[in-house]
Amino acid sequence: MNEKATPEREIRIKFPEGLIGGVYCNLLYVTHTKEEFILDFIMVSPPKGAVVSRVIMSPGHMKRTLAALQENLKKYETNISKIVEAPEPTEGKGKIGFRTT
Repeated sequence: MNEKATPEREIRIKFPEGLIGGVYCNLLYVTHTKEEFILDFIMVSPPKGAVVSRVIMSPGHMKRTLAALQENLKKYETNISKIVEAPEPTEGKGKIGFRTT
């Protein structure tokens, strides 16, 4: 069977100016439904916190995202330095950090 090659198309990505500096988070709240994963990135600075970004993606895309994160973490540790996992916070235990439901 002779397949025609599809020409590659350039996709232009618009980067909103307000996001250029990025955001910092020290808490990640992950939840899911049958159709999607919801990731709330939160910056906690006691006595309060704020969601700085919410990302919603399909289960299939979440799996690809996780694989990309694992691959890049491995590359970082191979090329730069082994990462020591931060200890669980003692203040506000169970209220701040990275959690799932």
